[in-house]
Amino acid sequence: MTRHWADFQYEIYLNGMTGAVPRLPTDLTRLEEMAERRLGPGPVGYVAGSAGDGSTARANRAALERHRIVPRMLRDVHERDLSVEVLGRPLPAPLALAPVGVLSIMHPEAESAAARAATALGVPFTLSSASSTPLEEVAKASGEGERWFQLYWAKDREVTRSFLRRAKAAGFTALFVTLDTPLLAWRPRDLDQAYLPFLRGVGTANYFTDPAFAAGLAKPVHEDPDAAVLHFVNMFADPGKTWPDLAFLRENWDGPIVLKGVLHPDDARLAAEAGMDGVVVSNHGGRQVAGSLAAADALPAVAAAVGDRLTVLFDSGIRTGDDVVKALALGAEAVLLGRPYAYGLGLDGQAGVEHVLRCVLAELDLTLALSGHAGVGTLTREVLTQAPL
Repeated sequence: MTRHWADFQYEIYLNGMTGAVPRLPTDLTRLEEMAERRLGPGPVGYVAGSAGDGSTARANRAALERHRIVPRMLRDVHERDLSVEVLGRPLPAPLALAPVGVLSIMHPEAESAAARAATALGVPFTLSSASSTPLEEVAKASGEGERWFQLYWAKDREVTRSFLRRAKAAGFTALFVTLDTPLLAWRPRDLDQAYLPFLRGVGTANYFTDPAFAAGLAKPVHEDPDAAVLHFVNMFADPGKTWPDLAFLRENWDGPIVLKGVLHPDDARLAAEAGMDGVVVSNHGGRQVAGSLAAADALPAVAAAVGDRLTVLFDSGIRTGDDVVKALALGAEAVLLGRPYAYGLGLDGQAGVEHVLRCVLAELDLTLALSGHAGVGTLTREVLTQAPL
């Protein structure tokens, strides 16, 4: 029998017979406020903050909320199957954990705890190259789980080549290349706290354990950590990269390559022409370009342009199961979840991440069923209408 993610609600109700209630809210939109109360302003601001005055992050939410689901009745939804194939890999549901860097600022078990949670539910974990934990350790924590590696494309080719070699050896099956962060944006919440974890050597674990990175240092990292941080800062990103540079990645990675941060259909077409395998329609959760187009507003045009040639994924603004339904109906094949799981991690470690995932998957399952869909394959633009402004 097909697994029904919606059964999580009955587990909660049955546990309630003993007086137990969930440790975290099941309305995941409340997690940010809870994290604000319990965690330090620097870490919370780093995760919750956005570029400029936050208008892009607000636009992401408004775009998803503007689309409304039109339920259909008397359709057989007794047995439901949310499984999909993404980048040639079977997944139990169209959901993955997005790359979020420096997770040790949220919880000491950091990326390893999040990876264990993802594996427990069969959901892919995407590791940020700016992680607090070396990728080999995260791979070990992930076990047999599906894992993807996100690359911030360093200026130093040998460091990039080394990262790709290490990720492949550690069993990461797909490469996600973030394009929208050649420079850090103007982020007032971080600036007001003068808070940038990298300058304290946090989020640099993959670099500080890399032989190609170490080759560029006069002394080992532990002997001169300040010099190591400076070396990292000088190579972290490269605003000089252009489309022809993608050939280097294809030469050094023999699995799927997905470009993250695409909002314009012409950029998606260029990705296809460059031999890429997919794109993530994303504005980095509103963290990079203040005043940017909302990611959900960009999704339909990108999907129409390249959906028959590339895997089209989506992030930016996803908070609930119905958000996932809307993104799929707008053309995404799967969705990456970011901030909510980071809050869950900060509030309750691995168990918090599992709670967030189970809530999203249960709400996704229920929203599909109650809208008349037994799977994600019937989700099209016709499922949605736009609320009047």
